[in-house]
Amino acid sequence: MAICGCATSSDIRGLRAELNQRMDEKVAAVDARMEARAAKLLEEHKESAAELAAIRKSHANTSADFTEIRDQLQQLRGQIETLKKETAAGAPKDDELKARIEALAMKINFIENFLEIGKKETSNDANESATARDQGKSDKAGAYAAAYQTFKNGNYAKAREAFQEFLTTYPSGEYADNAQYWIGECYFFEKQFEKAILEYEKVTRKFPSSNKVPYALVKQALSFQNLGDKASAKLLLQQVIKEYPDTSQARVARSKLQELR
Repeated sequence: MAICGCATSSDIRGLRAELNQRMDEKVAAVDARMEARAAKLLEEHKESAAELAAIRKSHANTSADFTEIRDQLQQLRGQIETLKKETAAGAPKDDELKARIEALAMKINFIENFLEIGKKETSNDANESATARDQGKSDKAGAYAAAYQTFKNGNYAKAREAFQEFLTTYPSGEYADNAQYWIGECYFFEKQFEKAILEYEKVTRKFPSSNKVPYALVKQALSFQNLGDKASAKLLLQQVIKEYPDTSQARVARSKLQELR
């Protein structure tokens, strides 16, 4: 006989059913919140992916623009050298020509200072900044930047020594190809064209995959031209056009070939 006040089997089943229903409702509610959260996260991920893609595209465009600016600076330096030669040869006269040279020099300095090109000749590499964690890399970047700043200041003999010392300490790796190229440039701006040719040759021989190679070839050609060897100059310019057809230096080479004809 059942004791009065005790729960019956029917009561227990009813309680279990009620508990199961409440549990199902709570699980459904949790599932709904999780689905909403997952949907939100997915949407945020899509937005982030879109932003990342935009940033990458912007970075690529910026890099391309920066490369083009650097190419234009090289061309401007070449124009200055041409104007200096015209002045030395007694071509169109002093005041006007000097004003043109000064204007071009100011334009180059303004662009370089604005973009801080000298601090990261590139390249161009963020890991080579003064805040690099690796002290060796920081010292390396600092030595290169100091040598390049000396070059920009027009002290070519001192800059050449600094770049040569840099290559003695760091004969390979980042900046080595650039340093070798700037040694050639130092000789070029000092009008020691034979030595410049030899130094540019080291760029093409020691660093054949460097982006400085087409620049070195063009400057070799200009050095030969300054020495009166137009045949060698033409061959080098044709080599640039053939091996680096879609570069700014190929455009420079085509222009120079027109002048040599």
